[in-house]
Amino acid sequence: MDYKPHGVCSQKIHVDVDETGHIHNVYFIGGCNGNLQGISRLIEGMDIDEAISRLDGIRCGYKSTSCPDQLAQALKQLRE
Repeated sequence: MDYKPHGVCSQKIHVDVDETGHIHNVYFIGGCNGNLQGISRLIEGMDIDEAISRLDGIRCGYKSTSCPDQLAQALKQLRE
């Protein structure tokens, strides 16, 4: 899935979820490259519900969202 995030520096998030509900192949276009690579590697193989619970609601400075929060929103769409 490719997701267009809103309210953050990154322009696109790519994520795959396998048939067992585990996350693979996460990458961001734009944003803070080092931090987003770290997030991508940390959630590789993680259960989708676990990742959502950890990332949902994280804020970036004064913004009401963040790249991790936008990843959670993308994962919620995949879960539906």
